[in-house]
Amino acid sequence: MAHGDITHIDIPVSDLERAQAFYSGLFGWQIAEMPGYEGYPMWQAPNKISGGGLAPRSDDFTQPRSYVEVDSIDDTVAKALDAGATLLMERRPISESSWWAVISDPDGNSIGLYESETHAA
Repeated sequence: MAHGDITHIDIPVSDLERAQAFYSGLFGWQIAEMPGYEGYPMWQAPNKISGGGLAPRSDDFTQPRSYVEVDSIDDTVAKALDAGATLLMERRPISESSWWAVISDPDGNSIGLYESETHAA
């Protein structure tokens, strides 16, 4: 994926089993937990391109959140802040070679940022 591509969409859910049955039955999504990410089932659309996760709903995560691939989270956050965004979550590791952060645009929309060494290379 390239800088600016939407790579992932998290959907907040309160009942993982119910959500899995709902989305797989309604849209035909393949939903499975990946090793190392137990309790966070990943979904993939029939096109085998679109996908994301079913994430636990919380007070600060109540609406679906898209994640955008970026060349550098640090550079993107700095540019976003200059443009009026708010930093909701600083850069954190996902794995040894990938990271995420969350910003809010000037209208209050939560946007996830995703960076990986594979992409940067």
